[in-house]
Amino acid sequence: QVKLVESGGGLVQAGGSLRLSCAASGRTFSTGWFRQAPGQEREFVASIYGNGGSTLYADSVKGRFTISRDSAKNTVYVQMNSLKPEDTAVYYCAARRITDSNYPYWGQGTQVTVSS
Repeated sequence: QVKLVESGGGLVQAGGSLRLSCAASGRTFSTGWFRQAPGQEREFVASIYGNGGSTLYADSVKGRFTISRDSAKNTVYVQMNSLKPEDTAVYYCAARRITDSNYPYWGQGTQVTVSS
């Protein structure tokens, strides 16, 4: 069992920045960030995986968001720059171990609100 705790959400003006953190209770193979806006389905944002820290990004955040991790702290970050009102959502981190086929572990979510 892996517990995840997100932090770092808040209210920011368009063009601003926020950094979200996801602290895990143990090592994971892959950690991803997802988001869900009101009335919309949850969507993938970014992930980091493997020993080499390979990364994937949704097209909507490429060039603006950067995912990284501190393996010693079992913590994954997403630096979000040039934020837009359409980035407003609840952001969730999710994790899986190498033996998992999907993301079975989820955090409680953190609200990000971008004002225009």
